[in-house]
Amino acid sequence: MSAPRAATPGPGGGARKTELELELGSSTQTSHRLLAYSDALLSIIATVMILPVAHTKIHPDQKLGESVQQLLLTKIAVYLMTFLIVTVAWAAHVRLFQVIELIDDVLALLNLACMMIITFLPYTFSLMASFPGVPFGIFLFSVCAVVIGLIQAVIVVYGFYHPHLLNQQIQVSENQNFYKRHILKIILRGPVLCFLAAIFSFFFIPLSYLLLGLVIVFPHLSRFITWCKTKIVGPREEEEASYSLETFSFYLSEPLSKERVEAFSDGVYAIVATLLILDICEDNVPDPREVGEKFHGSLLEALSEYGPNYLAYFGSFVTIGLLWFVHHSLFLYVTKATRLMGLLNILSLAFIGGLPLAYQLTSEFAEKSHNEIEAIQVSCVITFFASIFQFAIWTTALLHERETLHPFARYGGKEHAFMFAKLALYPCVSLGAFFLTCLLSEFSTEIFHLMQIVIPFAFLALRIFVRISLTVIKSVMSLSRRKVVLLEEEEACLSPTETHS
Repeated sequence: MSAPRAATPGPGGGARKTELELELGSSTQTSHRLLAYSDALLSIIATVMILPVAHTKIHPDQKLGESVQQLLLTKIAVYLMTFLIVTVAWAAHVRLFQVIELIDDVLALLNLACMMIITFLPYTFSLMASFPGVPFGIFLFSVCAVVIGLIQAVIVVYGFYHPHLLNQQIQVSENQNFYKRHILKIILRGPVLCFLAAIFSFFFIPLSYLLLGLVIVFPHLSRFITWCKTKIVGPREEEEASYSLETFSFYLSEPLSKERVEAFSDGVYAIVATLLILDICEDNVPDPREVGEKFHGSLLEALSEYGPNYLAYFGSFVTIGLLWFVHHSLFLYVTKATRLMGLLNILSLAFIGGLPLAYQLTSEFAEKSHNEIEAIQVSCVITFFASIFQFAIWTTALLHERETLHPFARYGGKEHAFMFAKLALYPCVSLGAFFLTCLLSEFSTEIFHLMQIVIPFAFLALRIFVRISLTVIKSVMSLSRRKVVLLEEEEACLSPTETHS
């Protein structure tokens, strides 16, 4: 064991002085900034996976329904799979640095090597999405995933070789080797499946995709199988011992780092919002020669042709911003994020990442008016799933509300009804807009833009509406109670007369 990591803080020094002395007086540092950097990078990488899908070229004469079947469907499926695999790598990173609390130069460089391979994943995804039937794209993606897992395994081995870097619970444990084996077993599951996917990519590509999909569900599947075995034959000693490893496991009720969940989510929302303006800058700046020849030098007249694009941009940005606002409001009252809540959050973020695709489709109304119904319906579906998974996070938190929610947000709390209304607004409106466009197809554009305009004002008036609704409900309930009391009094008055007669 190494020498003490920091001096005892003197009067007025506090933890801040201790942390500073730790970083300046030894080769170890706290991991806060490394984790912030890693979360930002991982959220960017997960989000830019949508670019090959959003920038799919659709011929003006081709109907969107045919394009979805022929071009977009495969790319969307591959995007969802790769997005979730990146989030699996992020979740492993979260667990890893719950075990390793301090870092040194070697660990920092190993983490940078891991991040470098992760930044290469969008390129491999582009190959997979553009050439789904060619083995090299899936082989390259799988090899990158294997290398990421191996680097994380090296970080674990290095951390246990220098135990002063580990968290206090593991440092004082007599079973460090058991901890190390358990953690390595969990970290290397994904790389083993990706290694098999790389091999089978040259023989049977569908099996490779199945193995990559198994990387996403395997932790939960293995936990379910263990639960079934426990119910049938009873727990074994090893399984009972593994329950104590709360710092690094895949139990759905186990707490995640709420701060890192928020940081990763904020990164996804920020990058998605940024991608929208990049598309505006790239595709909606007129050519100077065209402005001079076609519009006689009038830049304003040239820009007027991009009106639908600007409208789609502002509408999409408002949607992203308000979904972030709902997410922020939700996690404001979350005291502990369980693994199941983290999984639902990742599914919500996967559809948030699809909003640039919705922007690309809706910004082309003027060019392909016969596709506007399909484009609006795709946008409504993406928004619905992004918001309904947020609602599912809330529902899951309510199942364990004493552990996961602030008292204000629990059943009967002063903010419970307001949070319910806030989280239900987007799913209801997007689903309503979807069905209205099916029934009133000739007004589909107007319905969609009206939805985008009304929702911000609905959020502003939501608290007032909830208060009025609660007041009305309470009044109705009090009136019904009064009627019940009056009827009981009348029965009480009548019963002595009947007895006397």
